[in-house]
Amino acid sequence: MKSNAVIFGLLSCFFFACKNKQYDKKVINETMSCETSLPARFSVRKTSETVNKSKIVSYEGMVKISGGDFLMGASDKEGRSDEYPQHRVVVKSFWIDATEVTNAQFEKFVKATGYITTAEIKPNWEEIKKQLPPNTPKPDESLLVAASLVFTPTTTAVNLNDASQWWTWTKGASWKHPHGPESTINGKENYPVVHISWDDANAYAKWAGKRLPTEAEWEFAARGGLIDKKYFWGNEEPEKAKPKANIWQGKFPYLNTAVDKFTVAAPVKSFSPNGYGLYDMAGNVWEWCSDWYTPEYYKELTQSVSENPKGPSKSHDPMEPTIPKKVVRGGSFLCNASYCKGYRVTARMKSSPDTGLQHTGFRCVADVK
Repeated sequence: MKSNAVIFGLLSCFFFACKNKQYDKKVINETMSCETSLPARFSVRKTSETVNKSKIVSYEGMVKISGGDFLMGASDKEGRSDEYPQHRVVVKSFWIDATEVTNAQFEKFVKATGYITTAEIKPNWEEIKKQLPPNTPKPDESLLVAASLVFTPTTTAVNLNDASQWWTWTKGASWKHPHGPESTINGKENYPVVHISWDDANAYAKWAGKRLPTEAEWEFAARGGLIDKKYFWGNEEPEKAKPKANIWQGKFPYLNTAVDKFTVAAPVKSFSPNGYGLYDMAGNVWEWCSDWYTPEYYKELTQSVSENPKGPSKSHDPMEPTIPKKVVRGGSFLCNASYCKGYRVTARMKSSPDTGLQHTGFRCVADVK
């Protein structure tokens, strides 16, 4: 590729490309890490570092998960390379939200703190270019705007290696305008909040006196007490019998038969919960975890049992070695067996902390006192 397109984000098997006729396409990831000195996508976060932690944790809407041990990772042949080897993990008891954080819950946080999400802040070119090759040309100012990625289905089959075919960098898209500036969340209070970066999710969790789940906690909770099953409901494929999760049915990304009655995000609790009473642990929206991502992490766990693992000390993604990534779990309404089976209980994906998309949200956990 000769030069660079502008703002790209990479979310597991989904990445976006903002196309401009002056540039060829190339995958770039912006990044921001509030935990390292790496350059940030945005010059000022205004409120993210000033959000006060709640003094009292409310366990309303949460489920207490009794600690225990389990085999983490894939045991079948469907897993990606970073899901092996399967290894024994022990987690202590914790509380976890029964549902993904909703628009109504996130709105309370914003009203209480004045928080401004990543998608609502104009990107800072001076920060972005620090991560790009020298002499990378500055993109047109029309692209350096507060925006986020909105999914647009194609009209026919396309190359599944080019996600710019179905992701659009949309000015004004944010948690308040999930489908673009003309859309609203009125009447969608019970839908999962989306266009949420890891930084946004972490800020909310701190305000609520909670935290984001470790990857081990998330998988332990998602399994719902089942042992070594492919999905939280067992091994039956999601396309068989009644819909089990909000995923893409049909041919991605141009034909969604909507057998599950939804083409985008669904209200929380639209499908049956898992064995622990947790909803949407597969499909609907991707969920942020606290862990940094490395593809070799499971292979580095040499001890016989890992107790309450919190992930690697820092991130490394060979595909984009200069960009730190956090783990996301659970899949989304865009996952399809022909393209991305992220709804498998062991599926691991990753994204930069300042990346938010129309199918990215989160849930929180809290320690048992």
